[in-house]
Amino acid sequence: MTHPLTTSEHGATTEHGASTEHRVTAEQCAAAVSTLFDGIFADLESWRDRVAQAGQPTRPTELDALVETLVIPALTLPQPTLIGAGFIAAPEFVDGHDVHFSWWLGPLESNPLLGITTVPTRLDLSARVYTDYLRDVRELEWYSIPESTHQRHVTGPYVDHLCTCDYIFTVTMPVRVTEQMIGVVGADVAVRRLETALLPLFLAADQPLALVNAVDRVVLSTEPTVQVGQLAPHDGVVVACSGVPFRVLVAPASSSRD
Repeated sequence: MTHPLTTSEHGATTEHGASTEHRVTAEQCAAAVSTLFDGIFADLESWRDRVAQAGQPTRPTELDALVETLVIPALTLPQPTLIGAGFIAAPEFVDGHDVHFSWWLGPLESNPLLGITTVPTRLDLSARVYTDYLRDVRELEWYSIPESTHQRHVTGPYVDHLCTCDYIFTVTMPVRVTEQMIGVVGADVAVRRLETALLPLFLAADQPLALVNAVDRVVLSTEPTVQVGQLAPHDGVVVACSGVPFRVLVAPASSSRD
């Protein structure tokens, strides 16, 4: 089960033995990022195995009931990392459906689509506008890359216009029965929640740091001039985060490029 990183009484992340009493390194920050995502991937692996055991084809109601029992515990933790989670079926996997989303959103403090919610809610595509792009999910990165590589994948950060209207990551993993991919299990992580979990540790470093994705898009930063979503080209010290497509930049610089 995904759990948030623990913090010391001084506010710094202690997952790797560091606190604000002692300056931490970029390597420790990178390790904390890897640990956080390792927990998310562990959840996805468990969900993947349970969905695969359901076989093919299946009825929508049966699939939804199964997925709901799997993802709700992760979405209702006291300090959940995940803001949404579920299973997106491959076309024709679910009887009578070309595409089927078994997807739940966790409680939301504020949302322009749903307002404030205190319990998990099922994603209702019929209540959303601009969903034509979902007719063939095989064209979308969070689906197409796991389908082609057979590996887990992290998409983002990007603005989620379907559910949260906020910067998120979508973490997905293929579900296969024999040699056929029947869909992907996935989870959404809000950048805000990532900041809550990681920023205290990053702030404890003796130099400004930024966490960026594979194309240098900023995820979080302790350098005021480097904002989330910006590009931060860098030729200084860079520390890779094991197992995920992120890097920690030391003394990052902002860029005006989009």
